[in-house]
Amino acid sequence: MNPADVAQTALPLPSADVSLITLFWHAHWIVKCVMLGLLSCSVWVWAIAIDKIILYSRTRRAMDRFEQAFWSGQSIEELYRTLAAKPTQSMAACFVAAMREWKRSFESQARSFAGLQMRIEKVMNVSIAREIERLERRLLVLATVGSASPFVGLFGTVWGIMSSFQSIAASKNTSLSVVAPGIAEALFATAIGLIAAIPATIFYNKFTSEVNRQAQRLEGFADEFSAILSRQIDERA
Repeated sequence: MNPADVAQTALPLPSADVSLITLFWHAHWIVKCVMLGLLSCSVWVWAIAIDKIILYSRTRRAMDRFEQAFWSGQSIEELYRTLAAKPTQSMAACFVAAMREWKRSFESQARSFAGLQMRIEKVMNVSIAREIERLERRLLVLATVGSASPFVGLFGTVWGIMSSFQSIAASKNTSLSVVAPGIAEALFATAIGLIAAIPATIFYNKFTSEVNRQAQRLEGFADEFSAILSRQIDERA
C-alpha cells in the first residue's frame, strides 16, 4: 500500500462536518466495502425477521383452528375429507398424513393391521420433520450474521486504523485533527457490524425458541392422535 495514496484517501475531515455519511465517503475503499456488506446483511436480517414473525403467527393460528375443529366432536373422517381436499401444513398436515396411511391400510384387500401403528407414527414423524424444516428455514443466516458480523466489522476497523497510521506517517502530522477522523471512520465499521449482529442474535434466539415450542406442540398432538388410532386398531383387530 502506497503511503502517499493512503494519505490522499484519508485526508483530515473538516471539523464542521463529521456526519456518518461523511465518515463513510472518506473511508478507505476496503472499509467502504465492509460497511456496505454489513448494511446489506442488516437489511437481510430484518427481512427474514419480518417474514418469520408473520410465518410463526400464521402457523400458531392454523394450529389453534385445527385443534378447535379436531376436539370439537366432529368426525375425524369428515375432518379428513375437508382437509385432504386442499394443501395442508403444520398440525393439519400431520393429521392428514396419518389418516391417509390409516385409510390405505383399511381399504387394502389383505386387511392386515400388522405394523400399522408403526407406519402411522412413521408418517407423522416425517410430517413433523418437514414442518420443522420449513419453520427453521433461513435461521442459519441469522446465526451466521450474528456470529460473524462483529469480526467483519473489526476487520474494517483494523484496516481503517492501519490506513490512518499510514496517513499520519505520510503527512508527518500527529495532531488530533489528523488522527481523530481516521479513527472515527474505522470505528464506524465496528458499529455497523454490531448493528447487524445484535438484532440477528436476538431474532435467532427468539425464533429458535418459537420453533421448539411449535415442534413440542406438534409432537404432543402426534402422541395423542397415535393413541386414539391405536385404540381403534385394537378394536378392529
